[in-house]
Amino acid sequence: MNHLFTVEGMTCGHCEKAVTKALVTVDPQAKVIIDRSQNVVTVESEQARETLRHAIAEEGYQVQP
Repeated sequence: MNHLFTVEGMTCGHCEKAVTKALVTVDPQAKVIIDRSQNVVTVESEQARETLRHAIAEEGYQVQP
């Protein structure tokens, strides 16, 4: 299942790595694509959307609902 998130606050490659790591921690099989210029994170995962959103938020980024 694909989940699309609008994430504010990603400004560099380190931010991308932090978000990716957070998502892979909750789902090691997740495929993560980040478009920092558009503030978009696409996640292919079987985890619940809220679980993934929470993982991103826990890294300190604002996730639009």
